[in-house]
Amino acid sequence: MRVAVSAASGLIGSALAADLAVNGTEVIRLVRRRPAGESEVGWDPQAPGGGLDPAALGGVDAVVHLSGAPIAGGRWTRARKAVLRSSRVAATAALATAMAAADPAPGVLLCASAIGYYGQTGDRAVDEGAPAGQGFLAELVRDWEAAAEPARAAGIRVVSFRSGVVLAAGGGMLGRLLPPFRLGLGARIGSGRQYLSWISLADEVAAIRFLLDSAEAAGPFNLTAPRPVTNAEFTRALAQALGRPAVLALPSGLLRAALGEVASELLGSARVLPARLEAAGFTFRHPDIMTALGGLLPG
Repeated sequence: MRVAVSAASGLIGSALAADLAVNGTEVIRLVRRRPAGESEVGWDPQAPGGGLDPAALGGVDAVVHLSGAPIAGGRWTRARKAVLRSSRVAATAALATAMAAADPAPGVLLCASAIGYYGQTGDRAVDEGAPAGQGFLAELVRDWEAAAEPARAAGIRVVSFRSGVVLAAGGGMLGRLLPPFRLGLGARIGSGRQYLSWISLADEVAAIRFLLDSAEAAGPFNLTAPRPVTNAEFTRALAQALGRPAVLALPSGLLRAALGEVASELLGSARVLPARLEAAGFTFRHPDIMTALGGLLPG
């Protein structure tokens, strides 16, 4: 099997590419620089048509599309929002169009998405049957998923996997939190009552592989652990796993002053459940936060 992967050097992409390769899959990396060999294909997501020759995807069995500018990479200025949109919506449309024009066309597109689709849900648990929420992120994710329509129209199986916060000791949110928590400077954010929908990196990769191999899987799937936690619960669990105190609190007003609109994502609450993934038969290696942290952090 030949699988093309965008953002293959990122947190999820590098882990997925390694897992695919170990299992005998040929991984074709979509790169934004000059390709270094036959295992790489150059593309420019910001160029017209993505700078991607459809012929480069001929003979590829599936594409896993992971690229997108970091959501928490800075204040959401008008310019930053434009970057967030183009790196997702325009890039996905370009890739889906190239897939549709390839001969033969890949049979599957697994496209990264996000639980931001649901907006803020408070204490209310939601699954894939819930409608789109309100706000910039919800609108962005809705348009991001819709951008894959050229692939769907060409008869390609399309899966939009709506990931929660991916936990990995070597990067992402957890990687940034570990240094202050190890110093005993862990802090609850705001009230601490807001829900965090998370998934371990191992389960994220396993779920993508599961959806890749499930011939009937199509449409949206939430990639979140079945037991979301509040920010206060997460803070206590991480402090316990590290054997350190975490008695501080970061006031909401301070976050909003420092980060602007993006602070709403830290203070907001999204309680998202993986209903379709579990119904399809996927088994989580890390279903609860203590099991996940125990597997991620050294004993």
